[in-house]
Amino acid sequence: MPHSQTSAHRDSLVGARLARGASPWLLPTVATAALSLARARRSGVAKAVAVPATALAAGMLWFFRDPEREITQGRVISPADGVVQSIMPWKDGRTRVAIFMSPLNVHVNRAPLAGTVTSVEHIPGGFVPAFNKESENNERVVWHFDTELGDIEMIQIAGAVARRIVPYLPEGTKVEQGDRIGLIRFGSRVDLYLPEGVEVAVEVGQKTVAGVTRIDRD
Repeated sequence: MPHSQTSAHRDSLVGARLARGASPWLLPTVATAALSLARARRSGVAKAVAVPATALAAGMLWFFRDPEREITQGRVISPADGVVQSIMPWKDGRTRVAIFMSPLNVHVNRAPLAGTVTSVEHIPGGFVPAFNKESENNERVVWHFDTELGDIEMIQIAGAVARRIVPYLPEGTKVEQGDRIGLIRFGSRVDLYLPEGVEVAVEVGQKTVAGVTRIDRD
């Protein structure tokens, strides 16, 4: 089994922490489940609510898991869990690698290289599904990192379900490769732009694991 798939298999709630930025969704859901379970014996309404509320709370805990990862050695590693949606040469010589994140993926994104955050820009936009070409105009957060390969651009893109991107780091922060940098609630898409001359090691349709799957080739 490939290393990336093995790491994905190990991702579970056992020993995993919860993602920063999850509380606005998680706390009300867990509180509703706990309250309905506590009142279920005395109230038919509470009993009826308890089952779906508990299932939803369990789903939220799974969606917002943030497992520890053994970071892979390599020049550029995946910033997101998901599937490579497209690999596209860009007009300026760079190559864009788009990774689609489903609601079942880990939603925490990681730094693809070590370096310094030179800018974090939030751009308002729409919320069409991430697999739609028009998703490039969705709400997004554009990151730039000053790295040993020069400027690296990474874009977190919201989708039809993911309507909130939570950056963890401000401009000027120094990051190590694989550090957690932000959260896209309920998944969507992450675009990574590789500099000219950097060969892509992944293929369209390949699964990626943030911090584990290497994106470039020696």
